[in-house]
Amino acid sequence: MYLGIDVGTSSVKAVLVDARERILASASAALDVDRPHPGWSEQDPDAWIRGCEQVLDTLAASHREALAAVEGIGLSGHMHGATLLGADDRPLRPAILWNDGRSEAECHELETRCPRSRELSGNLAMPGFTAPKLLWVARHEPERFAKTRKVLLPKDYVRLFLVGDHVSEMSDAAGTLWLDVAKRDWSDALLEATGLTRAHMPRLVEGSEASGRLRPELARRWGMTRAPVVAGGGGDNAASAVGIGAVKPGSAFVSLGTSGVLFVSNARFSPNTAGAVHAFCHAVPGTWHQMGVILSAAASLEWLSALLGEPAPALIAALGERVEAPSAVQFLPYLSGERTPHNDASARGAFVGLAHGHGRAALTQAVLEGVAFAVADCLRVLADAGTQVARASAVGGGSRSPLWLKILASVLDRPLDVHAEGDFGGAFGAARLGRLAATGEDPFALAVPPPVARVVEPEPALVARYAEAYGRWRQLYPALRAVR
Repeated sequence: MYLGIDVGTSSVKAVLVDARERILASASAALDVDRPHPGWSEQDPDAWIRGCEQVLDTLAASHREALAAVEGIGLSGHMHGATLLGADDRPLRPAILWNDGRSEAECHELETRCPRSRELSGNLAMPGFTAPKLLWVARHEPERFAKTRKVLLPKDYVRLFLVGDHVSEMSDAAGTLWLDVAKRDWSDALLEATGLTRAHMPRLVEGSEASGRLRPELARRWGMTRAPVVAGGGGDNAASAVGIGAVKPGSAFVSLGTSGVLFVSNARFSPNTAGAVHAFCHAVPGTWHQMGVILSAAASLEWLSALLGEPAPALIAALGERVEAPSAVQFLPYLSGERTPHNDASARGAFVGLAHGHGRAALTQAVLEGVAFAVADCLRVLADAGTQVARASAVGGGSRSPLWLKILASVLDRPLDVHAEGDFGGAFGAARLGRLAATGEDPFALAVPPPVARVVEPEPALVARYAEAYGRWRQLYPALRAVR
């Protein structure tokens, strides 16, 4: 048996997986996000621990024999969160999360302090990353910064609770802006730019390697016959890629979750900082990945749903089974800024082309298409980095809409694979990584895609029309930015 634990922004989730990769049980515990100021996003690190205890207590009560047989545990978690610990390993302040935008000025300062920042990290300095957050703390909370002895990512703070050691792994560490991503090691130059040293960092392992064993008292609490090995695990997207089988170079998935991701596995380090592409280590050895990330994918539809007072599925259902042409209304989904390709925390959304005759249907179609065009932006800058995407798996809540997938496939002019029903997200990928750490199996043999239930092909009649609409859509951001 294998256990995957995913520390998400909104919940902690755990899944129990058997040797045939069947999910026998799952449990989740809700989390709250604090927003003490506009643009800020924080979370209590101990809430992750309480969530972890809750889900494992639940599984111990409902599936005690299966939990007792667990041999490997894997961890997944939301990336970039700055968890500052003092000498006693207690948090010095709430963790600053991935979607916190307060450190925009510190991004420029970091790149000035370390001119090789982009070359070493493979990424632009963005407010979401961990390193600029520490510069912000140094400037605005100097006493807390002076007391900081370790900086951990969210899932690695949970690991500290589970194994009693400070450890991270390559995929999550690559999102800190302190990692030399090509070398898969901490960069002294990047650390120095934020007033830190290697002593402030956890040791590094690969995602499929052991990071330690579950503390004996916790193994006894949950009725485990022996302390399972705890794998390095992965950042949420890398772990999800392991779960969906996107580990071999060239394999890809597109996620329509709260945010949107176009993820491609690479055989080598392939940055494109000019296009704000994320170039990170993968959660399996000797492999990297690229991501185009948009901050409001399904979140854009949920925003419209709240605005109109109608559930999102009902808004989509009103459009019917297919669209005949692109909407006359265009939508920029930059409700909370944007990463790829603009790296602009101040970017904002917009409807353009509204007329008296436009109602809910036009707005809904415009939102679906605007998100699809934003994913097309990601595909374009990945191609600029030399990466070709022939097809991709579709995951995330938005992938449950056949119409949205048909629009997306037609905009991208790529087939999208929809897999058989199942949970192949971060927790399942983490369980696979836990198994790899326990058994030493070949990651590329184990982490294969689940069966494809159906393929969503581009609509030939729409491909050319969407290409024209995308060309017009691309002109909106620079035009609106010029008048900000």
